[in-house]
Amino acid sequence: MDALLDLQALAGIAAFIALALPFSSRIASIRWRLVAVAVALQFAICFVLLRVPPISAALSSLNRLVAALSDATRQGTAFVFGYAGGAPPPFVITRPAALAVFAFQVIPIILVVSALSAVLWYWRVLPVVIRGIAWIFERTLGTRGPAGFAVTANVFVGQVEAPLLVRPYIARMTRYELLLLMTAGMAMIAGSMMVVYAAMLASHFDNMLSQLLTKSLMSIPASILFAYLMLPDDAQSADHAEPGRIYTSTMDAVTRGTADGLHIWLNVIAILIVLIALVALVNMGVAALPDVGGAPLSLERIVGWLFAPLAWLMGIPWSEAPQAGSLLGIKTVLNEFLAYLKLAELGRGALSDRTRLIAIYALCGFANFASMGIQISGIAAMAPERRADLNELALRSLVGATLASCMTGAIVGIVAF
Repeated sequence: MDALLDLQALAGIAAFIALALPFSSRIASIRWRLVAVAVALQFAICFVLLRVPPISAALSSLNRLVAALSDATRQGTAFVFGYAGGAPPPFVITRPAALAVFAFQVIPIILVVSALSAVLWYWRVLPVVIRGIAWIFERTLGTRGPAGFAVTANVFVGQVEAPLLVRPYIARMTRYELLLLMTAGMAMIAGSMMVVYAAMLASHFDNMLSQLLTKSLMSIPASILFAYLMLPDDAQSADHAEPGRIYTSTMDAVTRGTADGLHIWLNVIAILIVLIALVALVNMGVAALPDVGGAPLSLERIVGWLFAPLAWLMGIPWSEAPQAGSLLGIKTVLNEFLAYLKLAELGRGALSDRTRLIAIYALCGFANFASMGIQISGIAAMAPERRADLNELALRSLVGATLASCMTGAIVGIVAF
């Protein structure tokens, strides 16, 4: 069965490349050797990080970091929010699950991770790590300069924060580099959200943080691949990235990193309230339509049917494709946070291990319509003269990021099982 699903996923990888070609500016200019190298790099990264014992064991230790960060954050939330934040309640508990307040116990870890990331940036730890990773892709795929640095930075920071690191160069970037910047931003998630999702999905798979980190690293060559397929005849600029210092001291990094984390935390709470309410409204509307297949219609069922073929192409059995497609559709139409919440609600036994891991990889990214708007407004604020290019490239970046995430899902299904 796995061999057939592996062949199905290999066919899917070819299909994802083919789906990008209608968006290409000049198919005749594509160098297929670079395409093959980009795909091979994804397989290599996945294999080394998941199947080479010393490296996979080292990455597994990162999951203890998630537990430590969660415990440390719980100390802060318990002090500030009392029993709503995890402190012992002053009454007898009859329903323990009712005390798990999502806003005050689960996602405040964003604040801590954001502050720590800022400190590591000020101490020059993150820039050195990013340069080391970027060097690998410069040597293998020729991606260099500010775009290459910002793309690699997306492993650790968000889709708007990464362009900020190379803000002086955005005005001079070629259209390919701009597309690459946008595609990578939506194909990955910020480091703070990576820790949140690792904590949320810890019961679904072992070593969740190392899985999400592997996915983000695989997304670098995947993003380069799809940006190149769409704009193969666009040259790269000759600029050399020299990001300046963002913070003036360790305490400045802590306070500003915390302020940035607060903005993200409040935004996550607000967007979840609004999106869950909108989904409920849509479901109320479509429930008035006649039943289909003996069950009422819902947004989840409709997007599941639409995205089921993409799920199947990732190597997911057709019997599970509508459920996985529903998660992929929710991620694209709404956002990945809501999709991961739905996956967590399904429980471990609702999908096979292979399908669940593929879905985790495919959902790990900011590729949705709201993020497309965020990128246009965020990057345009840094380089107003590029607004027309950003608007023109927006749809390509969304398609490229979605296909990149699907490709990583197909590859991990082949390598991990």
